[in-house]
Amino acid sequence: MKNKVELLAPAGDLERLKIALKYGADAVYVGGPVLNLRANAINFTFEELENGINFAHSLGKKVYVTVNIILHNQELNEVDKYLKKLSEIGVDAIIVSDPCIITRAKKYNIDIHLSTQQSTLNYEAVSFWKKHGVSRVVLARECSREDIKLIKEKVDIEIETFIHGAMCAGYSGRCIMSNVLTNRDANRGGCSQICRWDFNLYDENMKEIKGDMPFTFCSKDLSMLKVIPDMIDLGISSFKIEGRMRSVYYIATVVSIYRKIIDNYYQNIDDNEYNNYEAILRNCANRDSTIQFYNGIYDSSCSYYNGRLEVSNQDFLGIVIDYDKDSCLATIEQRNYFKKGDLVEIFGPNHNYVIEINEIYDEDDNLIDVVRHPRQVVKIKVDCQLDTDDMLRIKK
Repeated sequence: MKNKVELLAPAGDLERLKIALKYGADAVYVGGPVLNLRANAINFTFEELENGINFAHSLGKKVYVTVNIILHNQELNEVDKYLKKLSEIGVDAIIVSDPCIITRAKKYNIDIHLSTQQSTLNYEAVSFWKKHGVSRVVLARECSREDIKLIKEKVDIEIETFIHGAMCAGYSGRCIMSNVLTNRDANRGGCSQICRWDFNLYDENMKEIKGDMPFTFCSKDLSMLKVIPDMIDLGISSFKIEGRMRSVYYIATVVSIYRKIIDNYYQNIDDNEYNNYEAILRNCANRDSTIQFYNGIYDSSCSYYNGRLEVSNQDFLGIVIDYDKDSCLATIEQRNYFKKGDLVEIFGPNHNYVIEINEIYDEDDNLIDVVRHPRQVVKIKVDCQLDTDDMLRIKK
């Protein structure tokens, strides 16, 4: 059997790293203390990185660190010390876009993955990067199926593609609108997502063009849900989920869905749950999704032009922090309002149950009917075995 495709998930902090791996990711990508494109994220300290790497390796899984910033001269002195430290703590690979980092990383025997920031779309470019020591290329999101197929036929190298998450209005993130309008550098981790703003439109005479909704050119999200089997057949090495700043619930939900689809493919199981999967993924995000460029058709259906409604997700009810099998009481840390009588789905790496909430106890063991306080710790009666980090969502 061909090598099984890797499921690669984002991790904005140590908690999300562990959730991603527990819910089925084969590897995670994270931002270290410096030189990565998530300036507004928490990012990992070296101590947290080492902790996360040890946790991943104990499961036979991997950690990749993003070093994908474009360097200025004054930052060159930081690079060698940083790469040496990453090598010492056992990072499995680094994700880079600046050629100078590729040159320097070779000294430390670290696998090098080329970032999507290089906008790699053709086999000659992939061949070029391979000759310069890159072991994997993260293709531009703008690649079509035929692009990927030809690249795989022409170059013997690992290919990574995005399968889920946010899209950028610029070519693989090469955009300076944020710089111009907010003085935040999009290519150095500071993107203020101008493409998601609402705009007024004017004609050539500076007369405002009125519409029912404000104009925007916000891209819809990416979801390759229904073409995963076809993508596996192309020989792609790694499927990447976007979202280092996403919540634990989002990561657990998306990872678990794609884990099922991938595993069912390799086990030759006919999966008839795609509509259900699609509904779950749609409910854990706040934008519509599409397969974007994969089918070679990129039209107005792939973006919002006349406004959109982004509804804050309320499906995620809580996370299991303990379960007592003798009393059948699950200790839950609340994330959203829920009450007695609600129909709830409890899901995790090993469980999937639907229950009606009949008994809720507060921390003093008083019976209550409603859980409404942020991160309130309560206990609910569940007659099924649960594990730490299982999650609750409303059943629709």
